[in-house]
Amino acid sequence: MFLALRELKHAKLRFFMISMILVLIAWLVFILSGLGNGLSSLSASSFKNMKADYVVFEEGSRHSMLRSVISEDVTEELKGLEQVKDAAPMGTRTAVILKEKTTSTDGKIDVSLMGINPGTFLEPEVIEGHPLTEGKDLEVIVNDTLKNQGIELGDTLEIEGTTNVIKVGGFVKNESFNHLPAIFMTMDLWRDIHFAAPGSDMGADKPVNAIMLQGEKINPEQVDQSVEGIETATKQEAINGLPGYTAENGTIMMMLTFLLAISAFVITVFFYVLTLQKSNQFGIMKAIGANNAFLGRAVVSQVFLLAVISIGIGILLTYGTALILPEAMPFALDPKLVIIYAMVLLVVSVLSSLLSVRKITKIDPLQAIGRVE
Repeated sequence: MFLALRELKHAKLRFFMISMILVLIAWLVFILSGLGNGLSSLSASSFKNMKADYVVFEEGSRHSMLRSVISEDVTEELKGLEQVKDAAPMGTRTAVILKEKTTSTDGKIDVSLMGINPGTFLEPEVIEGHPLTEGKDLEVIVNDTLKNQGIELGDTLEIEGTTNVIKVGGFVKNESFNHLPAIFMTMDLWRDIHFAAPGSDMGADKPVNAIMLQGEKINPEQVDQSVEGIETATKQEAINGLPGYTAENGTIMMMLTFLLAISAFVITVFFYVLTLQKSNQFGIMKAIGANNAFLGRAVVSQVFLLAVISIGIGILLTYGTALILPEAMPFALDPKLVIIYAMVLLVVSVLSSLLSVRKITKIDPLQAIGRVE
């Protein structure tokens, strides 16, 4: 470490340039991480926030809410299973809403309608107003991002293409589905909207899209065998079945992987070239008694210090960037992911220095001394 610090102090400009490249790489990694997490939240935050462990779909729906239509009566059958602690039905669909008596197309807002039964574990916590109430089907709770569209508590909203007029009874936070703000309503109202067309309910009694289950030790195969006409998936499998979710996350992960690979290559090249330039000095140090382990630790220490400082600066720049990004930008920093990617960058940086260490072990002190001018 002593040798590493002395050299960092002596060649400030050289190592400053290297650290700036590391800062930019780290900054870009964290920005992509935030964008990926933000897109993931927009796509499925309502699904993720639900306190459920498994999801029951119609058999053959391939874990898709869009393809699944089952009867709400199945809920009681599922509650009777030994490993199931609780079960609750839900439904989803996209819609367009606008303030009542507004004819301007600018006032139209795309939303996701989420049908649930009031008081179940699927109902999100209300941050303003009051939760859903049995018997008040026309009162709904909406995501607070709709405030940016001018929607306030007590407003009445028309659902385009229907005669239904709903009233905002409360606001919830971080609830979106299919990249759209969520509106939670009673299951009866949701059914009236979603299955308004004759025959759209596929002949099911009290149709819903899925039934969410609570129970950590549930065996999906046993559940499928116990109740006819269903297929059970884990919550993550159901999330992966959402339109575009897997493709979006796969794209972000591919970009992050390539970025980490590029950073490893850049760091390796920089320090390998520096090692070649200092072959004479390393040879002389070997001749006066320095062993390979001592010189190797010096190189690894340099990389470690530069990486820690650069990653730290990258994190600060990322949180600073998050403060100035527009609210409409799907950007969400997860502290756990920031820590994970910081550790990955640090490990990649340190491993990248091993090629330089290997080169040091092959330096012949006699040859190095012979080349000294």
